[in-house]
Amino acid sequence: MSAVNGVTAIATASLKQEVGYAVLAKAKDQTEQQGQELIRMMQMSVQPHLGANLDISV
Repeated sequence: MSAVNGVTAIATASLKQEVGYAVLAKAKDQTEQQGQELIRMMQMSVQPHLGANLDISV
């Protein structure tokens, strides 16, 4: 019975490790995607001609 418990513990630890790797990979992919989206938004927001002149009339 002890051998079965040992094998089960090893299998459980292995599964936990694999799940942990899968979660980290998903988080990494999501972070990379968010970074790319942020870069795209920043590139779209760059308009150097805006704000250079201020015309005020009263």
